[in-house]
Amino acid sequence: MQPTHSAAGWRRAVSYVIWPGLLATALTLTGLGMQTEYPVLVFNAVYVAFALTVGLFERLMPHERTWLENDHQTLANLSHTLLNKGLVQVAVVVSAVVGAAAVVEPSAASYAIWPVSWPLWAQAVLGLVVAEFGLYWAHRLAHEIPLLWRFHAVHHSVTRLWFINTGRFHFVDTFWSILLSQPLLYVLGAPLDVFLWVSATTAFIGILTHCNIETRTGYLDFIFNTPQLHRWHHSMRLEEGNRNYGENLMLWDRLFGTYYDDPSRRPPARIGIHEPMPARFRDQLVYPFRSPPAEESSPAE
Repeated sequence: MQPTHSAAGWRRAVSYVIWPGLLATALTLTGLGMQTEYPVLVFNAVYVAFALTVGLFERLMPHERTWLENDHQTLANLSHTLLNKGLVQVAVVVSAVVGAAAVVEPSAASYAIWPVSWPLWAQAVLGLVVAEFGLYWAHRLAHEIPLLWRFHAVHHSVTRLWFINTGRFHFVDTFWSILLSQPLLYVLGAPLDVFLWVSATTAFIGILTHCNIETRTGYLDFIFNTPQLHRWHHSMRLEEGNRNYGENLMLWDRLFGTYYDDPSRRPPARIGIHEPMPARFRDQLVYPFRSPPAEESSPAE
């Protein structure tokens, strides 16, 4: 029996440090990479290694063992990640943000009020708070407006959470989130480094919030969007699913009264949406443009 107790103790200890440990390691390596001649290449390498590490821990210490079962959506999930979320973010962020910054440095604009004298880490934190305001409302409105929900439902149609479906978003849904968040930073005059740090942090936290790893995040739940909180957001019960809209931070959820957690019980293992979602990637792309059945409702109703 001793090995069993030792294994249980090891898993419990790891569950407390794995979320902050993985995030801190990824951000540290990203920071080192930004000091090299190939920051984008280093970030991509760190991101892939990070995702694979999360996938390994999902097998070693899963939060829900039933979520390890094949849902036959891996190909669709990867297609959404690479062809929808990935390409839209590259096209919009690089051309509209990085390209514009190369022509006119935002912080040099006459209307810019960004505190460029602050340390970069402080600017990055402020950038997260500002971008999060737009991300929060983009996400919340995607739940409350039926037309937007049809695109966002593609993401919520998953029946299990794991690192592979982190990027399962319809391209219209992704564009909507970027449209409401990135321009805020540019209008305020945030420098390019802030855009990069906000994007990198969002990428890493996005994988962690969807991971199927047993984590104990404690007081971090009051600040960050953690797996514990995001599992409630994927609940099929509206009073639980229409909560915790934050992408990285829970600040705006707390201010606008949409924060939710119930430490007395586990988030539901049965997740998804009430309406049927096509199984094939191409059909999921078309799904939001079909006429919805008369009885179909948005999650906010």
